[in-house]
Formats: sequence, structure tokens, C-alpha cells
Amino acid sequence: MNEDMEQRINEFFEDNFATLRMEGGHSLAPEVKETARQQALLYWRKLRAVAERITDTEVHLNLPQQQTPKGRTFGIDGVVDIVREDERIVMYDVKTHDAEAIKANVGEYERQLNVYAYIWQKLRGQRLDETAVICTQLTDGIKAALSAQDDRRLEHELQRWNPLIDVPFDAGHVTETIRDFGTVVDQIEDSEFAPPPLEKLMGRQPGTNAIFAVNVCRHCDARFSCASYREYARTSSRGAEQHFRQYLEDFGTDDEHSDRALAGLPEE
Repeated sequence: MNEDMEQRINEFFEDNFATLRMEGGHSLAPEVKETARQQALLYWRKLRAVAERITDTEVHLNLPQQQTPKGRTFGIDGVVDIVREDERIVMYDVKTHDAEAIKANVGEYERQLNVYAYIWQKLRGQRLDETAVICTQLTDGIKAALSAQDDRRLEHELQRWNPLIDVPFDAGHVTETIRDFGTVVDQIEDSEFAPPPLEKLMGRQPGTNAIFAVNVCRHCDARFSCASYREYARTSSRGAEQHFRQYLEDFGTDDEHSDRALAGLPEE
């Protein structure tokens, strides 16, 4: 049964990859593609018990006709999975984020799930007993075991992996969260795109060993027009010519360069 399901997952993966490649015109390096496949398979192996109990997948939640502080109308949309079992209803939100980062910033995820819970309970009139986040990103230990093709170590790391994180929900936070969403909408509509201060770019993100500039800014296409990122590049390099060149040529690590080059090659 498990082998049949993993075969189906592989087939679904290839079908989805082909569709996304046709729609977006982009590909993945073979190593990156294989990592994504392993992530899907290991997610099934680890959380099979949860996956088999899910009764409602990709449930669309919508909170329309909200007002920003400046009077603009906006709506909030979300997609969750629901498990109904033994008179209990649990809402799961799947994230591709790192588990430790989620635990270190659980308040941010709690705010989002509070809104989803509010929509489910108040607008849909449904009971809700629990909310949780499922983080699908593999741990460093699992990645190392996969790279070494060490099945024994992989089994050990899977036992240690806990991708299911309970998130408490409190209806009292919903109004504040919706107001914060509205403030962001006003900022976007008014073209207010102030970057984070340099101190935030230099600081480490909670739950990770990476600083904000490396973990976030390096993947932002607007970083070359960002005053904070320019200042980060100047303060983290030596010599004017060196830091300016490094700033312009900062396209990620050598592995990321290789992945992009391989992804652009035609498949055999």
C-alpha cells in the first residue's frame, strides 16, 4: 500500500512539474528537482497518519469587504486542510518554512491562523478544536543523510523530525490582525515601500543561523535599488571597488549559481 502511494506521489510530482514548467517557462536543476521529490515523499512517510485523516483538502477561506484605515475595501483569502475525527475538528496550514524558524516566530503564524479560525467559526458556523502548522522543509540532518545515501541515518533523522507544530488560536487577536493587513494594503496602494533598517538586515532571524540579508534580501529582485541593502553591502565588504563589485555580483552561493546554470540546460 505504501509503495503504491509513493509511486502515485512520484507520478503526481512529474505531472505537476511538467505543468508548472509549461506555465512558467522555468525549470529546476536536477539536484533541486530531486530534493523537492524527496521532500514530498518524506512528508508522506512522516505524516501519513495525518494525511490519511484529512477530510477536506485545500479549503478556500475568504473574508470579504474589509476596510483599511484609509477606507479602502479589501479581502483576505487563505487555503487550509481540515481533519474531522471523533467529534474533533483540526485545521492545518501547510508551510514550506523551517520548523525551528516557525517555533521561534510562532506569534506571526498564530495571527494568520486566528483569522482563518475566525472565518471558519464565525462565517461558516463550524466548530474548531485545534489549529496547527505543518512545515515541509527538511532538516539539515535529513538533507545530510539523503546526500550521503545513508538509510540508517535517514531513519534516525526522520524519527527526530517533528514537522507538526501546534498553534494556539485566540479570537481576541483577529481584529488587530485584520487592521494590520489593512495598513499594509494602504501602504501598497500609496506606494510606500520603505525597506527594513540596516540593523534588521544585519540581525539573525529567530530560529536560524542566517542573517536577514542573506536569508531574505539575497532572494529579492529589488535589492539593487534598496538603500538598506546598499548600506549592508558597503559595511560587509572591504574597499570601495571591492564592495561595489560584490554588491552587483551577489547572485547567491556557488551552489545556487550551479543550480541556475543546470536548470537552463535542455533535458535529454
